[in-house]
Amino acid sequence: MPDDNSRPNADARLRAEIAACTRLMVMENLLDYSGHVSARVPGEDAYYIQAASDPRGDVVPERMIKVDFEGNILSGAPLRPPFEIPIHGEIYKARPDVNAVVHCHMELAIWFTMMEGVQLMPMRARAVRWSSGFPMDDDPSHIKTKEQGEKLARSLGPHHAVLMRAHGLTLVAESIPALLVDAVHFDENARAQMEVMQAGRKPLPLTEAEMEQINKHEMRDFHCAKLWTYYLRKGGKGGVVPRDWRLE
Repeated sequence: MPDDNSRPNADARLRAEIAACTRLMVMENLLDYSGHVSARVPGEDAYYIQAASDPRGDVVPERMIKVDFEGNILSGAPLRPPFEIPIHGEIYKARPDVNAVVHCHMELAIWFTMMEGVQLMPMRARAVRWSSGFPMDDDPSHIKTKEQGEKLARSLGPHHAVLMRAHGLTLVAESIPALLVDAVHFDENARAQMEVMQAGRKPLPLTEAEMEQINKHEMRDFHCAKLWTYYLRKGGKGGVVPRDWRLE
């Protein structure tokens, strides 16, 4: 028989994963005073996300808000979610394969939306995650309306990242641990291309043949689990993620 506590336990872990991921992204300078991480609630048209006013480096599972895809608060009131929740709701509606979303203002991502004739490219091996490309949404404002969210979701399309003109970045993944790993590798890849250009050299992105070769040996589940554990322990040693959240 299924455990009667399985759903509450699963929800508690999901909220803790969001809080830990958010804190770890702050620790790694991938998230700052703004931005937000969310996770789809399995079996529901809803997701968990942090309260708008909570400092990103201090978020806790108990203050997560449950929101449906139309932006209605299902639990967590009187706390209110971030104003940009249409980013999350519209992506979850458009992409059933996506279970985790982060919107952030990573400087490197923004820089690549402000250079004429320069495209972000897959440079490092782990950038095969973005072999289909880095689309850009041309709306530089805060995404606060359903219409803006729908447009962003269309710009994202089937890809795993969408740049936001002069604003930031949205990444999507199959889980919260995978989302953290993708954020780390996205920053590494963008930094690599920027440093090559700053050295005055022409970037040499991965070729299609090289990406096919990498994908032949890709072990994404193992890699994401390994890095998730690495960052959890790093965060635990630094007091960033409380050990009693028991996420390993």
